[in-house]
Amino acid sequence: MRIDQWTPALHRGDAIGDSTLLMRDAFRSWGHDADVYALTVDDDVAQEARPFSAWAPGGPQDVVILHYVLPSPLTRALAEQRSRRVLIHHNVTPPEYFIDYDPELARICKEARDQLAGLRDHVELALGDSEFNRMDLEAAGFVRTGVLPIYIDFRRYQEAPNPVLLRALRDGRTNLLFVGRVAPNKRPDELIRLASYWKRFISGSLRLLLVGRLPRRETGEGRPLPRHYFDALQAFFYEEAFTPEEIVFTGHLDHADLLACYRAAHVFVSMSEHEGFGVPLVEAMLLGVPVLARRNTAVGDTLGDAGLQVMDGGVAELAELAHRLATDESLRRLVLAGQARRLEAFAPAAVEARLRAHLEAL
Repeated sequence: MRIDQWTPALHRGDAIGDSTLLMRDAFRSWGHDADVYALTVDDDVAQEARPFSAWAPGGPQDVVILHYVLPSPLTRALAEQRSRRVLIHHNVTPPEYFIDYDPELARICKEARDQLAGLRDHVELALGDSEFNRMDLEAAGFVRTGVLPIYIDFRRYQEAPNPVLLRALRDGRTNLLFVGRVAPNKRPDELIRLASYWKRFISGSLRLLLVGRLPRRETGEGRPLPRHYFDALQAFFYEEAFTPEEIVFTGHLDHADLLACYRAAHVFVSMSEHEGFGVPLVEAMLLGVPVLARRNTAVGDTLGDAGLQVMDGGVAELAELAHRLATDESLRRLVLAGQARRLEAFAPAAVEARLRAHLEAL
């Protein structure tokens, strides 16, 4: 049996790209012919994927899996071909989050949600990488649905962090960490408010690390965006009397630098309003960083009963909870033990077993 995976783009270090390659390796280890096809491929993973233009239809017993993240020609191609078809829904951010800063991106997100619904009659199985995403599929009219968590290679998190960066971050400040692209739905503004409360009422020795890709400054046609979200955030933290050494936007980091940020972090704090899965939550649990998060969208699916989760609460309450996690050793040990237990759900063997079960049930 041939199992082909389609993805609009393949990037090294991207959670969906890494998961796609791990799935391919699992399929091959089970004796199947398996390849990844993408519309665009980064140079450093060019040997791992084939251009979609090289894909040729298989037989009726073969399988095509579309990793759905954006509107693309792959959507129509999946609807038209006749092998067994599987959709994996990695979530689409609601367009209203981008209206004020990137109307083109808002339009793309709306189109993505419309195209997703159009596939409901053209796949044999639709999987979400969280229960939240599975319910999104169900609401869109998909009949046969299931959950397949993102496949994460735990071994990569045993690698050595960048020692220079790790030493620089271990300078006596309390490091609060969030990892995720800088976008309105992630609520970095709320994290800055939390840091402001901390600096005023708890301690002035603080660093907020915001690790993740910065928003684009141009449209897809190269026109400058009239308003820029990152500029607004920078203006805000200056208004709150912070320096760039206290509120650190790192942009995208390579893996060794990312590991250094996790190793130096005292608490991982998420104020995000919309998550489809939340790979950084798993990364924090893997690297022994206690998690404080607002429990909404897929956050509860990923954390289960681990970490400290709040349904509501202002920045003052969350800042005090974060401070307790950073300083109360008994609470810290209790939270870390719960996180270690939760990791069993995302262990490679557990995810691979679920993948095999879904494949065998087609």
